Amino acid sequence: MVRAAERHQEDEMAIEIGQEAPDFELKDQSGSEVSLSAYRGTSSVAIVFYPFTFTGVCEGELCRLRDDYSEFENAGVQVLAVSCDSPFAQKKWAEEQGFTFPVLSDFWPHGEVAKAYGVFNEALGCANRGTFVINTEGVIVDSFESPDLGTARDKSRYAEAIAKLP
Repeated sequence: MVRAAERHQEDEMAIEIGQEAPDFELKDQSGSEVSLSAYRGTSSVAIVFYPFTFTGVCEGELCRLRDDYSEFENAGVQVLAVSCDSPFAQKKWAEEQGFTFPVLSDFWPHGEVAKAYGVFNEALGCANRGTFVINTEGVIVDSFESPDLGTARDKSRYAEAIAKLP
């Protein structure tokens, strides 16, 4: 598998803009089941894959999303943060950081959703930093990924992606 650092940001993701987003059902930090299809027809979605709970770059990224959440709310976009960490670690982290959006566990089967979206890092057993913005019909309108695990996504890319929603 090619690592994120070796990929070009726009052109090598496994699923493409214009495709229907793979559906999934994962547990959030409260233990509730969350499915992508539940948002169909009602809300656009930004799926934000991140590598590891309780790490600096991931914390910085998700705290920026938390602090600027009105940008997503005003556009009718639900943020779903996803990592391969256990739901127990995510619960503690989400509580400590005050995340109001779902933090989903792709723990078991390990990384299945990250694999479906082409952002699973086989070497490290985690998700790469990939984001997918999906419209209310379940179609991917934009996607972007950081060049490596140690580099945060450019915040301006969220605004660009949201602007592509109908």
